[in-house]
Amino acid sequence: MTATPRLPVPPGACDTHMHVYGPAARYLLAATAAKPPPAGADLAAYRQVMVRLGLERVVVVQPSAYGADNACTMDAVAALGEAGRAVVVVTPTTPEAEIARLHALGARGARFYLMQGAPQGWEALAPVAARIAPFGWHAQLQFDGTELPAREAMIRALPCPVVIDHIGRFHDPVPVDRPQVRALLRLLEGGRAWMKASAPYNTSLSGPPDYADVAAIARAAIRTAPDRVVWASNWPHPNRPAYPLEEAALLDLLGEWAPDEATRRRILAENPATLYGWSKATGAG
Repeated sequence: MTATPRLPVPPGACDTHMHVYGPAARYLLAATAAKPPPAGADLAAYRQVMVRLGLERVVVVQPSAYGADNACTMDAVAALGEAGRAVVVVTPTTPEAEIARLHALGARGARFYLMQGAPQGWEALAPVAARIAPFGWHAQLQFDGTELPAREAMIRALPCPVVIDHIGRFHDPVPVDRPQVRALLRLLEGGRAWMKASAPYNTSLSGPPDYADVAAIARAAIRTAPDRVVWASNWPHPNRPAYPLEEAALLDLLGEWAPDEATRRRILAENPATLYGWSKATGAG
């Protein structure tokens, strides 16, 4: 896969959600892991994706395969230097000193993967949110978005910002006027929730190349809160579909969801700089 994006990528462009895996002898799988890591998904391979797409910054997200052991993720961020940030797993019993250590090394959020293989469940969300809020972190949530009407009040009550993964990850995609999507848009309108415009292939029933059913939700979210949407590749696509995926094509979808250049610049560079604590919106350092 060697394609490059059709549209210009702004300086400071950021991939806000990807995973790094390492040698099994060094990084042990969690007991809760649903499946083994994909092959060839180390940082060296991802750096080629960054170059090909014209990305300068990246957020390494703790994969569910490693549970609450953040070593592989943080090793990748150390290698990336100022171009890297992390979203890690924190539990209700994680010492404050450990959160402070992770913060100093580039962590800016606590991940809650609430699908098969989840290292912890919804009951841990409020206690963890209380622990990370003093550090200015956000809680990153991935779950079946059809639960959003039932979860909206809980999410709204958290003492920290929230980032919702993968265009809400609605199983199955629903029209934008349905209660499930309306709950997502209300959270975005509230000013403390963000959304990742990413991985439409996870849930789309209409499929490539335009993923029309999920694209409608992405467009509605971008219209609602262009200052609180970020883009992500979801490399190496742990739940990849049967058909081939090309990261450049996924990035080009943003040109269809946000046709104007100023909005794309917000989503790719300015919004990530704000959310993950880079000092400026352009340049990797």
